[in-house]
Amino acid sequence: MRIPEVLLGIDTGGTYTDGVLVDFQSHNVLKKTKTLTTKNDLTICILRAIDTLLSEDLVDIKLVSISTTLATNAVVEGKRRPVALFLLGYDKSLVQSFHFESQFATSNFFFIDGGHDLEGNPQTPLDIDSLRGTAKAIQQQVDALAISGYFSPLNTAHEELAAQTLRKELTQPYVLGSQLSNRLNSIKRATTAALNASLLAPLNEFIQSIENALQLRGIQAPLMIMHSDGSLMDAEMVKPFPIETVHSGPAASAVGARFLADVDKALVVDIGGTTTDIAIIDQGRVNVNEEGTKVGDFNTAVRAADVRSIGLGGDSMLWLDLEDRIQIGPERVVPLSYLANQFPQVKEYLGSLSRQFKKNRVSVGNLEFWFLLHEPKRLPSNDRSREVVKLLKDGPLPLPRILDKMGLFHPMQFDGGRLIREEIIGRGALTPTDLFHLTGEFAPWDTTAADLAAGVFTRLIAVEKEELIDLVKASIAEKIVAEVVSFITRQTLERSPSYVPIRNINAWLFEENIKQDNPYLGSQIRLKMPMIGIGAPAGLLLPRAAELLHTDLILPEHHEVANAVGAVVGSVVVTKEAWIYPKLRNMFPVGVYVQTELERKVFSKADQAVAYAESLLADEARKAVQAGGAKVIDVEVTTMPEGAESFRVRVTAVGTPTV
Repeated sequence: MRIPEVLLGIDTGGTYTDGVLVDFQSHNVLKKTKTLTTKNDLTICILRAIDTLLSEDLVDIKLVSISTTLATNAVVEGKRRPVALFLLGYDKSLVQSFHFESQFATSNFFFIDGGHDLEGNPQTPLDIDSLRGTAKAIQQQVDALAISGYFSPLNTAHEELAAQTLRKELTQPYVLGSQLSNRLNSIKRATTAALNASLLAPLNEFIQSIENALQLRGIQAPLMIMHSDGSLMDAEMVKPFPIETVHSGPAASAVGARFLADVDKALVVDIGGTTTDIAIIDQGRVNVNEEGTKVGDFNTAVRAADVRSIGLGGDSMLWLDLEDRIQIGPERVVPLSYLANQFPQVKEYLGSLSRQFKKNRVSVGNLEFWFLLHEPKRLPSNDRSREVVKLLKDGPLPLPRILDKMGLFHPMQFDGGRLIREEIIGRGALTPTDLFHLTGEFAPWDTTAADLAAGVFTRLIAVEKEELIDLVKASIAEKIVAEVVSFITRQTLERSPSYVPIRNINAWLFEENIKQDNPYLGSQIRLKMPMIGIGAPAGLLLPRAAELLHTDLILPEHHEVANAVGAVVGSVVVTKEAWIYPKLRNMFPVGVYVQTELERKVFSKADQAVAYAESLLADEARKAVQAGGAKVIDVEVTTMPEGAESFRVRVTAVGTPTV
């Protein structure tokens, strides 16, 4: 009997880990599975997925490919590791006057004299003493370091010297801005470096978990990971650059959606437990943002799939604002139905709360539970934080009870936000997933606990449970449609509360499309392509969104594991760029520079510079594809004007993974 040759695809998201087996020859999906992501030890959920897929038939695994939303979720949810950012030669007054510091993705940023000018010459010598002193002062406060020099793409000398200095003083890993971008936008480069540093540990822990699981099951196939632009790359090459996986999961979902739906042009909406990701497929390819993608609130220099990620999913927290209006997300929490399934005392408390309900004594905070995710390797420095960790060792507690036991009024008093960001403590609360238990649309856990929690929530706002479910579903659909409109038009769409008169024509047109309540004038927003729904809740939450966009909804077979499918049907793609610009003397051109990632050379004529750049980049791209574990099948060269007498040469090499 012939042993089937298969590709193993794994996608680890904030809520679920999906796995698929795809036939190597036909690319048919042979088997699929979904299991809850075990954040405290990712090896557990990965092994569960692998064991389920390999439980019956003997197969020959030729390739393992993975995608993940862990990096994206960490940025969106603000759960990044603490880092220090060293800004070499940046103008402090300029940064402050334009409020650029809000984009740096860390509050630990430091201005150090140094950096270069547009000619690649030093502005001032690098201030080694200041760098060394600052490093010693913050060494106990951060997990990683980021270094970004002014005009470092033109001369990396100060970044490299700073790295050598820090390496002697500190043990934390570091990243250089010039390694991540050759663009001259210094703010984006600094942001990208800081985010990359904050994600080093989480991504490397994730890859290590995959490698451990494969080793435990004796799987020796090559390991690939989905890049942020929808291409595949050898996992070892991605480890120093976790920021380049920020849209790994969404990119994989778009690739998987294209493959499963067999549609060349469509809007892909991937709704999971933690985030909803929106992307466009055009001419059979995922649209890519060449200038740098936005992740959460941060503008980066990462070339990535053009994706809109928002904190909205099946496990988004339901809460009430100051005027008792229902809000959804962006925080992801553990559904109470699941928490009660793991800890029976949760259901007992919810039952007692329901029986003794008094509106003036109960708030939505009574439905919020805090629990210990894992024992921290490094105990919090805050005495109250340590006390909370100790308090939660016996199991989850509702937040009001924690505050009462500690004699406090707010989680800020025990640095609760930091405990959550560092994933020492998790939270449970009412979610859309709990409401699906009430309707029977999705009910794997404790339905009684979900019903009790929903009962308390509805009594707080005086609505019936059925009305709450309808309101939540409608709100999610409208949020998704609003994000789609903003994503495609690149326009800000601020929706006004229902009791505030709309004074913005964009908002009026949008609201009229949804409500259709004006007796004289109507508005209709029509998506000029179908919507492909991806993710487990897609069938529950996207039909209304497609209706509001007046388009067809496609839910292809295996749509709930499309990310894992996309992870194994992609190609290895490497893009290399060079910047060609005039060399000036007294404001007159005296030659042409070719600036690549590794060098800068001078030529007398532009055509010589372009020819050199095209040849060099093509060779580098081919070698990178091969190093990435693939066979080169195509090389594309593009030369684009970029300002006066300047050009950008881009070479893209495409390969198929070697199995």
